Amino acid sequence: VAGQMPSPFKIGVVQVNDGRTSWMKIPVDTKNGTYLPRMEWAASSQELVVQRVNRNQNESELMLCNARTGSSKPIYKEKDAAWIDVLSEWDEDYKMGGWDWFKNGSEFLWASEKDGWRHLYRVSRDGKNEVLVTPGNYDVIQISLIDEKNNLVYFMASPDNATQAYLYRCPLYGKGMAERVTPANEPGTHVYELSPNGKFAEHHFSNYYTPNDGEWITLPDHQPLKGSQPAKPVNPADSAASNISFFKIRTAGGVSMDGWMQKPVPFDSTKKYPVLFYVYTEPGSATVKDEYGVTRCPVYPGDLARDGYIYISLDNRGTPAPKGAAWRKSIYRKIGQINILDQAQAAAEICRWPFVDTSRIAVWGWSGGGSATLNLMFQHPEIYKTGLAIAALGNLQTYDNIYQERYMGNPLETRTDYIKGSAITYAANLQGNLLYVHGSGDDNVHFNNAEMLINELVKYNKTFQLMEYPNRTHNISEGPGTTEHLHNLFKNYLNAHCPGGGK
Repeated sequence: VAGQMPSPFKIGVVQVNDGRTSWMKIPVDTKNGTYLPRMEWAASSQELVVQRVNRNQNESELMLCNARTGSSKPIYKEKDAAWIDVLSEWDEDYKMGGWDWFKNGSEFLWASEKDGWRHLYRVSRDGKNEVLVTPGNYDVIQISLIDEKNNLVYFMASPDNATQAYLYRCPLYGKGMAERVTPANEPGTHVYELSPNGKFAEHHFSNYYTPNDGEWITLPDHQPLKGSQPAKPVNPADSAASNISFFKIRTAGGVSMDGWMQKPVPFDSTKKYPVLFYVYTEPGSATVKDEYGVTRCPVYPGDLARDGYIYISLDNRGTPAPKGAAWRKSIYRKIGQINILDQAQAAAEICRWPFVDTSRIAVWGWSGGGSATLNLMFQHPEIYKTGLAIAALGNLQTYDNIYQERYMGNPLETRTDYIKGSAITYAANLQGNLLYVHGSGDDNVHFNNAEMLINELVKYNKTFQLMEYPNRTHNISEGPGTTEHLHNLFKNYLNAHCPGGGK
């Protein structure tokens, strides 16, 4: 957990011919601890490349290790005032490649936020030379392909709208600007799987009013492959007919936040309706993405719109939206504070809308979103009247050290920040209706969080509803009937304490 030393480790390479293991001689900080979050072959089986990160996760060092002798040498270092993201190749949302080697292993492509944006750099094998490949005020979301033959790199980005994603390309040599490949008449979220030669791609597209559709295309002209069924064209009229809309809202603190809203069906603008906010709020995920089905509530067995609810989600500072490093890292040592402030101030603005019933404001979330739900209920009871928190972390100091210390620092040094960000600190302020759900077998957010929070609420004589699912994990899905039970519990509690419909 946070405050404890990272687990010890060793990296060994086994020689297939004789079974001998060569142990890599990588320097570690025996006093504070070290992480080795990534490693792979350095373009051949002669050397490994390993990323070494300090305990505070704000200093990164790439090491080349001889696979036979185990000797290691540093080749590339970075520091950050907050933290350095480990962008894994297997993370489909933020796939930045591993070490993408080219020029016969003499260079690799590396993602860094050193200039305030997540950009790609060409780095020489010895780390002495680097070139910015993707200049400009935008974030690279994902690497799609290195087309070495044509000296190009394809990547996903969205410079003008952080809720969307498009295919771009840039020259590998670093002297050209980004060229958008995705057609301008297809607003929304795109997904591509490019062929190794960069001539073809499997393309999928959707937005909040256009169902997901796929096609095979040629590149770079983005035309349907001969014989392939082209994707259905976007119909702007579907947007006007939809009860879903995307919007921006500016808080009293001057923060511009993206959001989506699903209105009731039917909707009468002269009436006032309840609002259910869906929150996550932490660096692990963004909720406001322009893709089909984004407004579906996974725990509500029915149709929120037909049942008379306004359903809203907002992305605050600190969420991983492609808005620059300053946006994402403003939450450093402020989880439970800055995200809660942004959400509450945005909700306060929404409460001024003439069709919102301020006596019926509810909020729900799972995991980090459950933590935010607790904090919003406890810190801002004047806004939120009903909360449904699932698998929530009530005490930040009890979560795992890798995640929590990355964003909050070592609690041995930043204990005050942990206390300020923990929902349990504010439990005495509960005024509204709270449903708290947790699996006693949760191996992610351990059940002792639930016990701590329950004890604190009991101490202050607070009334709330608890649902413990015996031996269920963080997903609360094991065992016959569990999912259906949770969904019905959620719906019944919301309907009872924050009834739908216009008044």
